[in-house]
Amino acid sequence: MVQQYNHEPIKWKLLTIYISESDGWQHQPLHQTLLGIARQQGITGMTVMRAISGYGKHGIFRTMNELDPSTESSVLPLIITVIDSESAIAEFFSLVKDMLQDKFVTCQSIEVLSPLVTL
Repeated sequence: MVQQYNHEPIKWKLLTIYISESDGWQHQPLHQTLLGIARQQGITGMTVMRAISGYGKHGIFRTMNELDPSTESSVLPLIITVIDSESAIAEFFSLVKDMLQDKFVTCQSIEVLSPLVTL
């Protein structure tokens, strides 16, 4: 059963960044650098998800060895989602765009339905 909320959905943005575990910035893993900047900027939410398989613009298929995960290389895809207001996403992206020049990045409008969000 779907719970009904007594408020209007909040219009926000969802920034999605596709990178690899092996991507770095100034000798640090890129996803950790992005996470640190997001926290410093007070971004409402950022999640880093590790994919079990995938391929990108170079067509190289990456997958986790299901029989022996200890043999996997650190080149699995990472999907990063960043959620906040349009202005906060724009400011965050302006700070990180140089790090993401050759990465696939999307931005879409979303409606936040959760009553736990406070502005």
